[in-house]
Amino acid sequence: MRIEVWADLVCPWAYIGKRRLEKALATQALAGLGAEVVWRPYRIDPTAPAQATPAEEAAGPEPERGADPLQCAVPPSPERALGLLAEIAAEEGFGTRWGAVWRASSHDAHRLVFLAYDHGGSTAQDVVVEQVMKAHFLDSADISDHRLLNDIADRTGIPDAAALLDSGAADHEVRELLLIGKARSIATSPTLVVGDRALAGAQPPEVIVDFLTAAASVRTREMPEEVRRLRWSESLLEQRDPLGALTLLQPLLDHHGDDLNVRRLAARGYFHSAQLSRAHDVLRQLVADAPDDSYARLMLGRTLRRLGRDEEAAVHLKMAAAMTPDFA
Repeated sequence: MRIEVWADLVCPWAYIGKRRLEKALATQALAGLGAEVVWRPYRIDPTAPAQATPAEEAAGPEPERGADPLQCAVPPSPERALGLLAEIAAEEGFGTRWGAVWRASSHDAHRLVFLAYDHGGSTAQDVVVEQVMKAHFLDSADISDHRLLNDIADRTGIPDAAALLDSGAADHEVRELLLIGKARSIATSPTLVVGDRALAGAQPPEVIVDFLTAAASVRTREMPEEVRRLRWSESLLEQRDPLGALTLLQPLLDHHGDDLNVRRLAARGYFHSAQLSRAHDVLRQLVADAPDDSYARLMLGRTLRRLGRDEEAAVHLKMAAAMTPDFA
């Protein structure tokens, strides 16, 4: 079973959730599960500076234990790190020295986590995740510092990590995974995902056991990569992120550019990102290849209208309405 953990390395609940997941996997109930834990990137603070700055206090009251949120939707404040979270962290075995002192981008750390999986699979990746989180929450270190990341990589045995990080290796992959997480409606850190099932938050071990037991009992058919990408792109369009949709669609355009569904989705992405000339070219060819496609005619008419070519637009809009009255 593959367990994906979508989490930000600077989310305290992600570190607490890591311990709780480890406890769950060590129970007799999950013995023989054969789980592979794979860490995926999430960003709770996309505006964090590339150059670390001292963490600033954020507005908002200290949460009460009864209202334990178990997850990060926004960056936690130092006050919270010193309060409820520190108390819970101590209960999970982290000791009393707890709390981040730097606010910095976690992007490069996510790149190292991705490279670790490429190098040594989930085992090496787990070591890197643990060392990065320990540095951030227990050692008061700046995890955006490449010297720190290089030291972690050296201890993990990842070759040429310094050169890889400096060259921007895995930048595209991490950014694409962030889009995939968005397309899959990952909204908080941490979120455990098995197949199509998700469990948000650093849930107690017994809740994780129940979740994984239920997931293991369900057999799911693996969806082809091309279909998954198409659905993720559709999801991002529905979330009004046409540029993200086009990013995930690009491999399909490169290798399956003749597919009508791929071309329709690309046309929608171009239209909604105001790339009207590209939308026009794709739709014009679509209408030529599939003259009975009323939706393509509708989109072509709307594109021509936005380009100020009203007479041409009217022809296609009328034909689309004639073929599909709902388009009138």
